[in-house]
Formats: sequence, structure tokens, C-alpha cells
Amino acid sequence: MGIQQKLHTKLVQKLILTPSLQQAIKLLPMSTLELSDLLNQEMVENPLLEEVPTEELQAAEPSQTQEKTEPEQQPNKTDTWDDQDYEYFFGDYLDDGYRARAPQEVKELPPIENTLSTSSSLSDHLMWQLSMQTDDPLTREIGTAIIGNLDDDGMLVASLEEIASMGPWPAADVERALRLVQGFDPVGVAARDLQECLLLQLRHLGLEGTPTDKIVTEHLRLLQNHQVPEIARKMGMTIEDLKEHIEIIRHLDPKPGSRYNPAQSQYVIPDVYVVKVEDQYVAMLNEDGLPQMRISPVYRRLLDKNAENTDETRAYVKDKFRSALWLIKSVEQRQKTIHKVATSIINFQRDFLDHGIEHLRPLVLRDVANDIGMHESTVSRVVTNKYMHTPQGVFEMKYFFHSGIASQYGESVSSVTIKQRIRKIIENEDPRKPLSDSKIVSILQREGLELARRTIAKYREELKIPTSNQRKVLY
Repeated sequence: MGIQQKLHTKLVQKLILTPSLQQAIKLLPMSTLELSDLLNQEMVENPLLEEVPTEELQAAEPSQTQEKTEPEQQPNKTDTWDDQDYEYFFGDYLDDGYRARAPQEVKELPPIENTLSTSSSLSDHLMWQLSMQTDDPLTREIGTAIIGNLDDDGMLVASLEEIASMGPWPAADVERALRLVQGFDPVGVAARDLQECLLLQLRHLGLEGTPTDKIVTEHLRLLQNHQVPEIARKMGMTIEDLKEHIEIIRHLDPKPGSRYNPAQSQYVIPDVYVVKVEDQYVAMLNEDGLPQMRISPVYRRLLDKNAENTDETRAYVKDKFRSALWLIKSVEQRQKTIHKVATSIINFQRDFLDHGIEHLRPLVLRDVANDIGMHESTVSRVVTNKYMHTPQGVFEMKYFFHSGIASQYGESVSSVTIKQRIRKIIENEDPRKPLSDSKIVSILQREGLELARRTIAKYREELKIPTSNQRKVLY
């Protein structure tokens, strides 16, 4: 029996991610800043895209309506480019004066003189001291390598052997340079571990050889675990006498470099504002900073059949024209989707907006997806890197999605609300008798919440609250 080749026709439904759909999906998880950068880059690369000039944004509407009433040039039926599909999909976008959003008031920015260009860093501070302390080229070279290997907290993250091999430099010279740098301000800088950092500060205070120095040298691990009675027993001291030395250690700085390398403030610009209009909450998109794009009328005229343009020119403009239209439509689709998701969150979390965190409802992506008729993955992309300004403060959109825990009263309670309740219970406890996790379970049970002890322990750790024993020792 031989093998035969035959042709068969078959109708199959398949999901195909077209380039335009891929672009729309790619835009969804972007933050406003990332989207703004992308649109500005596209305007640089695509000559058919341009930003609507400010004077046109502020102009009155009549000029636009006049343009719309002018008769459009009839398309040539032999040219497949002038297909009705483009009119159907992009009719609203083809007007030269099209702008996607309502004009915004031009806000006056603060003067440039009020902007600090750079701030002094730990490295700059130490390099200045190095230049003042020594004229020896070798010491300066090794000192620069040591300073270059400090982290933001001022700790040395490279071993002496690694620094010596950078030159290569003699080990004795490296140790001498390290001692020099360790004498710089802030005291404790260039230490190789926490113990050395504290000892450098105690040496500076003239406490070398004292019981305070001995605690750091021999019993630092016990101190970190708050085992004060054990330290007192090993040192043959009373707890009262020991407290004086522990108080000195408590006032030392374990991260001496942090004051010169402060964490940069991360300013959040909300993507959505929730405003109360009469008795209803309304979602308003914040589109400040997003360029308002349109199709360039100058380049669009190159598509005119009567114009004296080469086929190559027309082909190039057609390609860029398609890209520009799809980008504008994708951005509009993104904004509409964000608005839909934000409105759905508002509907689900009305009690939270009115009364605060104690009334946050359990919510999962599926709830919002079903509400707006979209897929969960779309909602997930929308809430990524987006922030909402609400009457209760600014929150990431992901903040509103939390699992629920069943209560005896029939309604589920959000895990965030339970964490807030645990925090308040611990804040109001008797410091001399801190509540164990089991006691907290009992308290919540009386309030109708059934939780396992390990769940309370997990939530307490996420809140960065120590155990009851550690809280008692701290007291």
C-alpha cells in the first residue's frame, strides 16, 4: 500500500495575536511615565505622528467643525489603500484637528532655580576627606578603591584580599589605607561587618576595654536576640547595671553611611482620581504629561492621488499612516479600559471610600473581570503600575484586590482589614504581658473571625511585629 498525497480544506478557529493586538496588550501594563516616553519616541520615529500644538488645544471648537463639514476627497476605487475599513475603524481619528482628550489648563511649573541638580553623596564626602588627609599617591589610590567598594550603608563589601588584587597592592598597604578611611566621618564607615562598625564607634567614644566593648565583642548575637538575662549571667552583672551599657550600644549607628545616601523619594502621580460628585464616586483619568497626538496633515497630503509623488513615497507614507492610526487607537483603548476597571473597583469598594480601611471588601480579579466583561489577564495588566487617588489616600490599584476570610456573620472580611485589626490589638496590649498569637486568635474568634494561629503569625510577620517574647524583652 503506497503513501498518497492529498489536499484537504478545513475550517479552523484560531486565536491569532495580530501586531495591532500585541501593541494594545503591551500598552496596558505601562505606567503613565513609560507610556509618555513611548509616545514621544514614536513621534520621533514616525513623521505622520505629531503633537497637537498648544495654541490649537486652546483654540475654540468652531474651526474644527468647519473642517469636518468640508467635503472629503472621493477615494479612487482602484487603489486598495483607500479601503472603507479605515473609514470604519478610524473615522474619528482621520480629521486633521483630532485630539483625543479635552484640553487641559496649562499649569505653571516651579522655577528651574528651585531644582537641586545633584546632592552630595557618601563617596564625595569620603573622597574629600581622603584628599585632605594624605598626599601619598599609593594610599590615595588604595583609599579610592576602598571607598568605591562601600555600599549605601557605608559597609565595605569587598574583602582585603580582593582590594589588594585590584592593584595589585601589598596587603600591609591596604590595611593601612583601610585604617585611615575607617577614621573618617561618619564614624563606623568602611567596617566589614556590624560588629566592627560598632567597635569603631565605641573606640571613638573612648570605651575600648569597657563592659560595653565586651558585650559587642563577645555577646552581640545574644544582644540581637534580646537575651539580656543571659548576657547578665555570663558577665556576672545585674540586669540594672547591664541596661546602662545596652543603652549606649542602642544609640550607636549600625548604618553610618545612610545619612549621606538618603533613599530617593519616589513621587507617585495618580493615574486615576476618584472624585465624589453629589452622592456618587466618579473615576477621572489623569492624562497630564501624555502627549496629545494627531495625524500630521502635511504628510497626509502625500497620499493624495493627484499629488506628484512617487510610488515609493506613497508606500512609505501608507506604512507610517497605518502605524500611527493603530497607535492612537491603542492608546485610546488603553485609557477606556483603565477607566472601566477603576469604575468597577469604585463600585465594589464604596464602603472603603466612605469609611476607610476597616471596610475594605475582599476582591479578586475575577470579580472585576466579570463585572466589565473582560478577561482576568486584561484586568491584571491594567492594575499593574497604576495608582488611584481616593478620599482615603493614594493607593496602588492592586491594593484593592485581596483574598477574603469567612466570618460567622456570613460576609467575608478582607485580609488587609484583619491585619489592621491585629495591629490595633497589639498596640493596645499591656506591655508587661504581651499577647501571644494564640490569645490574638481567641480575641478574633470572639469577633466572629475563625483564623489559624499560623495565619496570625504570618500576618504579624508581614506587619514586621516581633513575637510576644521579643516584645516583652524590648519593654
